[in-house]
Amino acid sequence: MSNGSHAQTLPTDISVHDPVMIKQDSVYHLYCTGRGIASWSSTDMQHWKAEQPVFATPPQWAVEAVPGFKGHIWAPDISYYNGQYYIYYSVSAFGKNTSCIGVATNKTLNTASPDYLWTDHGKLIQSIPGKTNWNAIDPNLVVNKDGTPYLTFGSFWGGLKIVKLNKDRISLAQSLEHIPTIASRVVKASVDNSKAIDINPVDAGGNAIEAPFIFKKGSYYYLFFSADYCCKGPKSTYKMMVGRAKSLLGPYVDKQGEPLAQGGGNILLAGDENWYGVGHNAVCTFNGTNYLIFHGYDAADKGISKLRITKLRWEKGWPVAQVK
Repeated sequence: MSNGSHAQTLPTDISVHDPVMIKQDSVYHLYCTGRGIASWSSTDMQHWKAEQPVFATPPQWAVEAVPGFKGHIWAPDISYYNGQYYIYYSVSAFGKNTSCIGVATNKTLNTASPDYLWTDHGKLIQSIPGKTNWNAIDPNLVVNKDGTPYLTFGSFWGGLKIVKLNKDRISLAQSLEHIPTIASRVVKASVDNSKAIDINPVDAGGNAIEAPFIFKKGSYYYLFFSADYCCKGPKSTYKMMVGRAKSLLGPYVDKQGEPLAQGGGNILLAGDENWYGVGHNAVCTFNGTNYLIFHGYDAADKGISKLRITKLRWEKGWPVAQVK
């Protein structure tokens, strides 16, 4: 059977959460939330082959750090640097900021290669209830114009954060005591959340924002993020929003000049009659075309989360999703 005919037997309507994608040679590799970090491959971004997860067994450090963790890993981020692939990932207790971000590396994503082996470098960042007013999940690596790596992350609580990494990309280059907030849905970061755009459960931080992804185009850094509720099937209100800044560290503002750190942000894509909610996106460039990679809750299939891919075009310096 040829590769072409085999591809037709592979599923196109795959269920994923929090997808990211990268291309090695002629193969697209997709990673997403799942046991051991779920993995898929494709030659056309349409037909997907299920691959073995990144981790066959839960990392021991994560089992020890997060009570009840049994191997279901959230929101990975994939990148390539200096001959290695880096995957940042989240372990957490749902609805709590008992969370950690870890990192692993591999020389290749080709599972048939003798060099294929994920090496885990353990915990990079940890958040602790009552001690840190941020949540160590949803990592995204971004590199400043001078080549310095940073990691942005965050979900609810104090909003989206950014921290400097060392050149090895597996260790921190700064303290976590005073890391900046680059986006928040709390208008003035009021202590009691009385000015929050959306009042959320106290135990979830009262700040419905997560999944940062920074993409540089031209002279701007664009901060994409997700707002409101994921993971509720037909009741999901998830939507993707965006702002931009001339500097990686901000301040990020929307089209109206409102700071993202004080509730600003323009809607890039929201749910409709076909998709209850859409969100947790990555932005990838393949063959000179920008793509928005995200998940949506399918109204035609009981609100099950599905992979969605659409092209991005740019109008007057702002991204526009080319949905069909």
